[in-house]
Amino acid sequence: MTEHPHILHAWHIEPNGRSEVVKHDKISALVKSNDLAWIHLDVLANESRSWIENEISYLDKIIIDALLARDTRPRYMEIGDGALLILRGVNKNENADPEDMISLRIWVDAHRIITLQRRPLRSIKDIAEKLSEGTGPKDPGEFLAMLCSRLFEYIDEALVQLSEEADDIENAILDNADISYREKIVDIRRTAIVFRKFMAPQRDVINQLIFSEQSWITEQSKRRLRENYNQLTRYIEELDSIRERAQIVQDELTALLSDRLNKNLYVLSIVSAIFLPLGFLTGLMGINIGGMPGVENPSAFWIFTGALVALLIAQIAIFRWKRWF
Repeated sequence: MTEHPHILHAWHIEPNGRSEVVKHDKISALVKSNDLAWIHLDVLANESRSWIENEISYLDKIIIDALLARDTRPRYMEIGDGALLILRGVNKNENADPEDMISLRIWVDAHRIITLQRRPLRSIKDIAEKLSEGTGPKDPGEFLAMLCSRLFEYIDEALVQLSEEADDIENAILDNADISYREKIVDIRRTAIVFRKFMAPQRDVINQLIFSEQSWITEQSKRRLRENYNQLTRYIEELDSIRERAQIVQDELTALLSDRLNKNLYVLSIVSAIFLPLGFLTGLMGINIGGMPGVENPSAFWIFTGALVALLIAQIAIFRWKRWF
C-alpha cells in the first residue's frame, strides 16, 4: 500500500463470507466491478479527493464535499441506491480524551463501501480484523450494523467510566466537601454534554437506516440496527442521568461549603459577642487620665481581672441558657 498512502484499507468482500486484502494495482478494477469492495481512505491525504473523483465518478460533488469536509456532525442522506452517513466514534488513541470523538464518513451502495477518517478509529481496525479472520460482514447492510455495534461498544465503555467518576466524586464529597471537587464536577458535566451532542443525531441516523428502503439493507441487518438504536437511546438516557447527578452533586457541594462557612461565621460571631464587653471594659480602664478608680490600690488589677472572669462566665451561662451555642 505504500504507493497509495491515502488508502488505509482495501478489501474484497464475497457473499460467502470470504474476504481478502486487495493489492494497490487491483483496487481500481475492483471498485468498478459488481463485487463488493470496502476502501478506507485518509481524509488528510491530498490524493483522497482525486481518487474518489476518478474511481467513483458518479458521486455528486455535494457527497464528495461532505465526505471530505473538515467539520462534520452525524447525518444520513440517501441518493439513488446509495447513502451518505457520518458517524462519530470514541477516541481510543493514546493520551486522547474519549469525548474528543472521531468523525467517520461513509458512502455505501450495493457494491461499494467507501469510508474516510481524519484520525485512527479503533472500530475500523476491529472490522478489518474480523474480515481477516473470516467472521466479517458479508454485505453492505451487515457492514453498517457491525460497524455501529463496534462504535457503540466503545461508547458504552466511556460512559461506564464517566458514571464511575461521578459516583467517586459523590462519595468523596459526602466524606469531605472540598472546593477542589467543583472543577471535576464541571468536567463530568462538560463530557456528558459533548457525548450527548453527538449521540442524539447519531440515533436519528440509525433510525433512518432502519426505515430505509435500500435493497442492500436486509431484515437481519435492520434487526441489529434496532438493537443499536436501543443502545443509543439507553446511552442518551444515561448521559441525561449523569448530567442531572452532577448538577445535584454540585448543589450538594455548594450547600455543604455554605453550611461550613455559616458555622465558622457563627463561631466567630459568638466569640466576638463574648469578648466585645470585655474589650470595651479593658479599653475604658486603659485610658490615662486622672480620676481612674483603683489607681492607688495595689490589688485593683486583680480585682478588675476577677470581675472580667466573672463577666465572661456570666456571658457563657446566658448564651447557653439562650441556646445560642
